[in-house]
Amino acid sequence: MDRTIVLQLTPTHEQSALLQQTLQEHTACFNAVAEEGFTSKCSNGVELHKRTYFDLRTQYPNLPAQLVCAARVKATEAVKSALDRVKKGRKASTPRSRVCPIRYDQRSYWIRWENLATSLATVQGRVQLTFTVPKHAEKYVGGKVCSADLCYRKGKYTLHVAVSLPDPVVSPSNEVIGVDLGLTHPAVTSKHQFLGERRWKEQERRLFRLKRKLQAKNTKSAKRHLKKLSGKLFRQRKDHDHVLSKRLVQNATPGSTIVLENLTHIRSRAHMRKGEGQRRLHSWSFAQFHAFLNYKAQEKGIEVVKVDPRHTSQTCSCCGHQARNNRRSQSLFLCRGCGFSLNADLNASRNIRNKYVASLASLGTSLAGGLSSSSLSSQASA
Repeated sequence: MDRTIVLQLTPTHEQSALLQQTLQEHTACFNAVAEEGFTSKCSNGVELHKRTYFDLRTQYPNLPAQLVCAARVKATEAVKSALDRVKKGRKASTPRSRVCPIRYDQRSYWIRWENLATSLATVQGRVQLTFTVPKHAEKYVGGKVCSADLCYRKGKYTLHVAVSLPDPVVSPSNEVIGVDLGLTHPAVTSKHQFLGERRWKEQERRLFRLKRKLQAKNTKSAKRHLKKLSGKLFRQRKDHDHVLSKRLVQNATPGSTIVLENLTHIRSRAHMRKGEGQRRLHSWSFAQFHAFLNYKAQEKGIEVVKVDPRHTSQTCSCCGHQARNNRRSQSLFLCRGCGFSLNADLNASRNIRNKYVASLASLGTSLAGGLSSSSLSSQASA
């Protein structure tokens, strides 16, 4: 499995100036290749290399050839993404960066874990720097290093190093946990766990009201305040997703399976009235949460799968009766068929779990540990 460690570099004043010049020339190469590719609608890396490499080497003779190629690779990826948006009828402009991170490979950098030092290629040859490792990433130190990205933000240089680690050896478990994600309750599991904090919703609401008030005021002090708030909501949600995914993994048995709804295109499928609900839906970071959950679960040998979300909130987890009016309110599920009553989100999480178990049974596949198809069928109907 691969992990990324963010190392905090501690360059001297002279080294910082050298890194800044290298970043500037690398960014100029990125912008030149991106403009050529987007203008000519070419996203072929080999063709863009032929068109731009020799001119850029002449223009920036001090920039190592490997970094010129790295800029071209990044620009090709950006152009390909922009042209895909155009094909889909969306708006897209020429990709451009103010400070493009440099992607180093094993030929242009090295790391020594024993003395916390790294060597990076620059416009004036190799420069050796020291770094610090955050506490939560110390367990990854010593792993085999792959590529690394040099980033600059708010006066600080960081090196994002990809580390390759052996997969964990975990005995498979028969446990399957269904998880219903929502805006009111961030996550409800089929094990009767309501995860997340009530204060999260109010934090987002309070921040939104403050930003709206400052935007309406439109004074210099209000603009300064808005600048300070820039990115705060994103960082808040990122923290919430980290906490939520960590709690889910902590409450699951190593080697088990966590089942989520496939929420891709949920914004276009869901019909909500204009207002706070719609705003929160369109800012819901479920893709980020799924990515966090995936890499945390991988360390414990837990598999994360997705199932079709259709009718999970309308179906009775006891008798299987499906009707739209089974869902009486946001929190209450009352089956019209058998009278079974339960919290609506908890009922949905059980349906998500049952749907996955039933899908395995229909394929004649057993859960890890050797459950038979008949056992699966009985679990799905439980």
